[in-house]
Amino acid sequence: MGDTTRISFSKERLLTLSLPEPGKRVTYHDIKTRGLQLRVSGAGIKTFSVYRRIKGGQPERVTLGRFPTMTVEQARKIASTVNAEIEAGASPAAAKRVIREEPTFAETLTDMLAHKTKRDGSGITERTKKDYLDTARLHMSAIANTKLSHITRSDVTGIHTKVSKRSARQADKAVAIVSSVFNFATYREAFTGTNPAAGVKKNATTTRDRFAQSAELPYLFAAIPESSLSDFFLLALLTGARRSNLQEMRWRELDFEAGIWRINLTKNGTPQNVTLSPEALTVLLNRKQSGVNSPYVFPGGGKTGHLVEPKKAWAAILRRASLRRLADMLEELNQITQEERTVVNTEITRAPAVATKRLEGIAARLAIESEAYDMSDLRIHDLRRTLGSWQAKTGASLAIIGKSLNHKTLQATAIYSRLDLDPVRQSVNIE
Repeated sequence: MGDTTRISFSKERLLTLSLPEPGKRVTYHDIKTRGLQLRVSGAGIKTFSVYRRIKGGQPERVTLGRFPTMTVEQARKIASTVNAEIEAGASPAAAKRVIREEPTFAETLTDMLAHKTKRDGSGITERTKKDYLDTARLHMSAIANTKLSHITRSDVTGIHTKVSKRSARQADKAVAIVSSVFNFATYREAFTGTNPAAGVKKNATTTRDRFAQSAELPYLFAAIPESSLSDFFLLALLTGARRSNLQEMRWRELDFEAGIWRINLTKNGTPQNVTLSPEALTVLLNRKQSGVNSPYVFPGGGKTGHLVEPKKAWAAILRRASLRRLADMLEELNQITQEERTVVNTEITRAPAVATKRLEGIAARLAIESEAYDMSDLRIHDLRRTLGSWQAKTGASLAIIGKSLNHKTLQATAIYSRLDLDPVRQSVNIE
């Protein structure tokens, strides 16, 4: 009969192990990981350890942790780290010190955010740091205080599965951040194992092709001038630049004579020359003549010195645009008089909550679906895509569109080959 103490460790198997007599202890050996043992006491305490003999020395034991608080996968991973240290010449005691001194995930994330650099050698932005920390706080509390070598692929898969129920995009971002942390730790020689985020399958994504359509543009252009950030959103439409680059636009990057905006480093790591249309130049010249006292075209009061978050202003624009679109529909259906429309126009500008209650109440009574007028799903980034749609419908090739939007691959530009709308360039009429 074979040795019943040599088994393949699994959660189910270890939970059902028979207990020895009180005062006795039995040791089980994992057949998959060298030196990994589980000692079971008569009181039911089950402890993982690594038991190894060093050349020329006595056998030594390294206690890892108790089951089931420590999972089989974690025990195997730590045992592999101990074995690697021993093979490199360390004693089991030294290997144990390495594990004890190993940083946690949260500590490594903090270290990474303090020292990680972009391709040009500069540090990552405060906005990126906040994004990473917010994502970790919301979704990674389960591994925050866990040593790196204790984190398993099952842990990362569990995070991805849980977050995917609320947001596929956030789930994929969480895995990407975990992967970055482990890559950084490996680079800094603070971790020598396998990245547990490697191979975690991302969610299937649908390519977004939303952009401002011809029927929406008049309402958009009516609402934008009412915003304190009107210049920002007009330039987003007219340049197709990424939001982050536009927020960080500096006066020194602009060549008014040549009509060029030189972006030294874009999101994909390359510089870009943005051709400025006469309309874009007019916006910039008017802004410069207004006496903006800052190196940034769009200054801000925070640490960065420039505009950081325009989402609130954008939401207000979309709300007014949607309400005016709905008001036009109701007027055409003779549901509001010209006198009522005058009142509504004032409400949209000064009391949008009142206008919303009035107009959406009529729409609900008529069973008008919100999709017929609501523009709130239009994102700031869609303004960038809108420029590409104008170019596509006026005959520009995908290569030209890709160059103007600074896409690195044709795949990023291929979305515009699917457009099948009337040209909308004539909709743009900036006084």
